[in-house]
Formats: sequence, structure tokens, C-alpha cells
Amino acid sequence: MAKAPILFFLACLLVCKTNAQHVFTPIDPANITIVRDTFGIPHIYGRTDAEASYGLAWAHAEDDFYTIQVNLLGAKARLSEVQGTKGALLDLVGQLIFADETIENQYDSAFSPAFKEVMDAYVQGINKYAATHPDEVLLKNVFPIDHHDLIESYMVAMTLISGAAFDIKRIFDNNIINQEGKVAYGSNGYAFNSNKTLDDKTYLNINSHQPLEGNLSWYECHVNSEEGWNMLGGTFPGGICPFIGTNENLGWAHTINYSDMSDVYKLTMHPTKKGYYKFDGEWLKLEKYKAKLKVKFGGIKIGVSKTFYKSVYGATLKNKHGYYSVRFPANMSIRYPEQWYMMNKATNFKEFEDACRTQGIPAFNIIYADKEDHIYMLSNSHAPYRNPAYTWNQVLPGDTSATLWKANEYYPIDSLPSYFDPECGYLFNSNNTPFNATCDEENLKASDFNPTMGIQKKDVSRSLRFKELIKEYHQVTYADFKKIKSDLKFYIPMYTRNIEDLNLIRTLDPEKYPQIKNEIEAMKRWDGSATIDNKEASIFSLAIQYLLKTTNKNGTTDYNKNLTEEVFVKALLYAKRHIKKYFKGKTPALGELQKLVRGKKELPLWGLPETICQMYTVPYKKGMLKGNLGESYIMLVQYDKDGPIIETVNCYGSSNHPESPHYDDQMEMFVNQQYKKMTLNKDSIFANATRIYHPQ
Repeated sequence: MAKAPILFFLACLLVCKTNAQHVFTPIDPANITIVRDTFGIPHIYGRTDAEASYGLAWAHAEDDFYTIQVNLLGAKARLSEVQGTKGALLDLVGQLIFADETIENQYDSAFSPAFKEVMDAYVQGINKYAATHPDEVLLKNVFPIDHHDLIESYMVAMTLISGAAFDIKRIFDNNIINQEGKVAYGSNGYAFNSNKTLDDKTYLNINSHQPLEGNLSWYECHVNSEEGWNMLGGTFPGGICPFIGTNENLGWAHTINYSDMSDVYKLTMHPTKKGYYKFDGEWLKLEKYKAKLKVKFGGIKIGVSKTFYKSVYGATLKNKHGYYSVRFPANMSIRYPEQWYMMNKATNFKEFEDACRTQGIPAFNIIYADKEDHIYMLSNSHAPYRNPAYTWNQVLPGDTSATLWKANEYYPIDSLPSYFDPECGYLFNSNNTPFNATCDEENLKASDFNPTMGIQKKDVSRSLRFKELIKEYHQVTYADFKKIKSDLKFYIPMYTRNIEDLNLIRTLDPEKYPQIKNEIEAMKRWDGSATIDNKEASIFSLAIQYLLKTTNKNGTTDYNKNLTEEVFVKALLYAKRHIKKYFKGKTPALGELQKLVRGKKELPLWGLPETICQMYTVPYKKGMLKGNLGESYIMLVQYDKDGPIIETVNCYGSSNHPESPHYDDQMEMFVNQQYKKMTLNKDSIFANATRIYHPQ
């Protein structure tokens, strides 16, 4: 009888001390219940928020401990020991952003005591899982982790999403010229209130376009506590709470906003005094650092080091053109995990807006709806107060305080583009400018905002297609709403953010290029459809592979306003040769060319880059392509005074283990654009459970 408390005490010692400075309040797993539904989605119940957080860590580790470790190892600069050169970028970013210094300086004041308990409980859950599943641990001497490692993994992810990591890579690759475009991720978020809906309900489309798998892919979960936390949605591996989704009162989507969130500076170096740079007429010495990696090559690990520096602007790298510094808000604060937690727990619009006012999250559009019929959009960013005398989307002079904006001093959210309950009853964003977010007469004007904020002013094909579709409806039914969300037509005339003259591929002269006459004529008659039975879409899908390689340099997507006719000819020649080689010259339907692949399962896949149902692909086998980024986790919500009616689908399933029945059990629904019913109701969840248990 006395053994149980002793064992619990020993377990607490194992997971509650990760270093000499930080002691956790122990969590008793017996107070936590994990309920798995028919699709394996975990519904986690705890008496306290901290207990629910522990349960989330445990459940997610059961399903995908490998990828949780990928994010943690990147933060610890040890991912290269597992993934080789593939993991090197994350390892380098983790050291270049000076996360240790920021966390050390801000931790005590950045978070509330309540959230520290939630975060510590999550860490305990991960550590306990690692301790009880040693065969799944990728590297020795990594566990136990602490709050520091968890926060640093957030910082690395935010650096990637903000675009700063791509600026760092450009410097490494000697390609730091004046370029606007950075990353190619996309998403859709739509919110309609009763001014636009026939049934007087409020609709929300949560439709993020992320990698289908890996460290920035979605995991569906439901977290519930007796302290008022009841949130269903998607999180990333290592996420303390859902980042998107709905509670019983409200929900939101995120889309990446392409505001200017990273600045690059060219330093003026002393002609003879090595390591000194000019700043405000004085010569300052660069601080020197070594990024140290152990990179796995075959069965051995080779030590690799990269020298980098720190200037008054921030992380500094040397390439063949000189010394460059990168400055960005994403590594200057650690408060973003708690803002998401506050958004999770908001019960009405005021509480939600109060969470946004903390300005913890440095980026992302927020598209919101609630059961009180409110809709809202905020183009959220940490926009620094920049000097208007400079062009901030170009490489800046790194020799003057005039270009040195102050850390953690940003425009408040009242100065950012936002909309609340527009009269026309709808809001949308598809990674396009926030100045096209609703009906034309209610859109904000770019001229009313300071240009140094770097707010995106471009539309994308998906936003233009949405505007084209919404004009057909004075009011919409829920079926109409789903039809718009499921649209598979490319906007014509063809246009994207990074290839503005894309429509040129449809206007080539077949007599001028007889070798691709059939392909040109196919593009001329193509209506933009990207359904699985469309053959013209296959030609375009292959052509876009070539165009993306041409315009996607060094892992970045750059604006190319004036691609030559020759480039489009080469793209169609590439498509023709590919079809001849792999399909005996007979153009396949898109679903024959593109596949959704998981393990041994292959299903025909719709979608193209920049269709509303967006899908990017990579080479697969036998000339086929497979989806790798785009539509992934989708949630559709209807709100009325009684709360939400929820439908969701994920591209694969809830588990990353091939032997699990939930490894691929949502794939058919996904490709058929169907959804599973979800609920926040505890009685219903328990009544339909396939497994109910406690974590260890």
C-alpha cells in the first residue's frame, strides 16, 4: 500500500528537476483523462489548465514524439546529429537568434504565474514520456528538457515563419540582393456573419496551408479543464495549446501576412582594422561567435562550425560580398505562447481583443468569428517605428542609428489594419493585402497607413478568385459557404504574388512555337479547373514545377514581374517531355499525375498552387507528383447562440505511426472534400470514445 506514493514521489523527482535553478510543481497524471474518439483525436481532460497541458504533451508524444523531438533538437542545435545536412538550417537558426540571452533576460517578467505552471506541466509531460519510452528517444543526453528549450523551439519556428531565416540563408548563399518575396506558405480564412448568411448563423473557415507533414504540420487536439479551457483545434509539434480552432464561444484562423518583418543591413567595415564596423562615425568591434554543429554523414558525425557575429543591429554573417546584419522582431520577445493561451480561453470578443492587445505574437492575420455574430480581422504584426527616409524592403545602410529601430517598440494594434462587423457581412484573407478584406466599399485604404510598416499591398490569385465567387451571392447558405471554400479553379487571367505575368502561358502563339502547339492550345482552352479529371491542369501542374524552380531561388520565392516569354516556352517544353517520358505522350488527368501519399496508400489529388484549395507538389515516383504543402488541416464552424457546430478533416490522420489505424484514416475524406463531425460536448465525447485512459 505504501509503494504508490513512493513511486509517485520518485517520478516527480525524475520530471520535476531539469536544472538546478528551476523546480516544477509536480503533476499527478491520475487527475488527467485522455479520451480517444473514432479517428484517434485526443480529447484531454484535467481539473486544472496545467493538468490538461500535461495531458496534451503526453497524447501528442504518443502520436508523434519523433517530430516533437525535431523541433526541440533544432532549438538545442542538435538536429544535424539526426537529420544530417537537412537539419542544419534549424540548428543554425537556433544559435543565430541569440535565444538564450533573450529567454534569460525576459522569462521572469514575460509570463504570468498561471501560464508558467501550464508551460512547466507541458515540459513534465514530455519528459515523463521520454523517460518511459527510451527506445523512442533520438539522441542521448537531450532529456529532460526545461521551459527554456520549449520557448526556444517557439522562437525558431517564429523566425522561420517571419521570413528572417530566409534572409539568413540568402546571406549564406551570397544572394542578398534587394528582393521582396520570402516564403511561399499560404492559407485561407473566411468569416461570415448574419448579414451575409441566410440562416442567421455565423460561419468560420479555418483553412491553413502548411506542410502536410514535418515540424510545421498540424496536429488536431481538444483540451479541456475545469478552469475554463475548452479548445478544439490544431497545434504544431511542441505546441503548448492549439494555435487555431474554436472553443464553445469563438474561434479564429491564422494566415501568414507578408508584411516586412525582417530587415537586412550592409555593414561598412574598417579598411585595415579587422572586425570593426562603422556606426555613427565611430568604429565598433563585432562580437564574434561560433555556431557549432555535429552533422551526421552516413554512420558518423562530423563537427562543423560557422563563424558569425553580432552588431548593434543583431546577428551578422560574412559572405563574399561583405558583412550583413539581420534584424527582426521575432527573436526579441518570448511572450507569444501566452497570447495563444489567452486566445484559447477568451469567452467573448472583448476578452479575445484584450489577448491580441498583449501583442505577444509577432505576425499573422487573425480571422475571427463568435456565437454573438461578431466577425473580426486583424493584420497583426510587430511593426517597428522605422525612419521614413529609407526604403525598408531593400538592403539598408548598416552604419547609422537612423536605420536602427528600437526593439519591442511597435505600432499598437489600433494602428494596424483591422475590421469589425462590416456591413456587408464577410471578411476574408488568403495571404493577400489586408486592404482587400471585405466588400470594396468597406475596405481600408493603404494610404491611411504609414508605409514604413511594410504592410503587404498585393493580392493573390486565391483572394481574387474569392472576390469573383462572392459576387454571385447576395446571401449564402452553409452549402454555398462550403462550395466557395472547396473551389478548385485558378483565377483567370492567371496571376500570382510572385509571377504577375503568369497569364502569358495562355497567350503564346502556337504558330511561333510549333513544337509545343498542342500544349499552348491546351492552355488557351483551359478554364483553370484543378479537379482530378482535368487534363489541361496536368500540363500546367508540370509547367509550374519548372516555373517554381526558375523563380524559387535559394529556398525563397521572389517577385518576378517580367518573366520572359522564353521561360514560359521552356516550362511547356518541360511538361511535354515529362508526359512523353512517363505517360507515353498521352496527357494524364490531374489525379493520375498528382497523388496524396501516405505509406503505401496513394489517392488521386486535386489542386494547384494558388487555387483556393491550394496544393504544392514535389516529384514522387514514375513521373508522378505528390502533395507536400497546401490544404492540410481544415475546420469549418457554424455559430449561433447555442455555440458551435464543427466539422474538420486532416490530410492524413492523427498518428505518425504507420502501424496505427489513424495513420491514414482521413485521406479518403480529404481528397473527397468531406469532413468529420466534431464536438466540445463532454458527454457525447465519452459516449463515443474508443479508448479512455490516464497518462503515466
